[in-house]
Amino acid sequence: MKVTEEIDARKVRYGDAEALGLLDGKSSLLVAKGKKVTKVDLRKDCPDDSVLTGMMLGPTGNLRAPTLIVGKKVLVGFNEDLYADVFGT
Repeated sequence: MKVTEEIDARKVRYGDAEALGLLDGKSSLLVAKGKKVTKVDLRKDCPDDSVLTGMMLGPTGNLRAPTLIVGKKVLVGFNEDLYADVFGT
């Protein structure tokens, strides 16, 4: 897999509007917090913007790391099982 863009969250700030912009044209949002993974189908039962930003932004108000865009999926946070499912490892 080739990385097309890497953004350092310490240098570039993503707030509400920018985080929501990452979801444009995407089909699902997968959010990992510890062992818990929340899956959101952005085409069917998409929650309102405040719920989505609450999932994507950390306590500092910046985008949680790591955040990856893989095809039509947006992954926020790290969970080993989730990554194994998405990347097939």
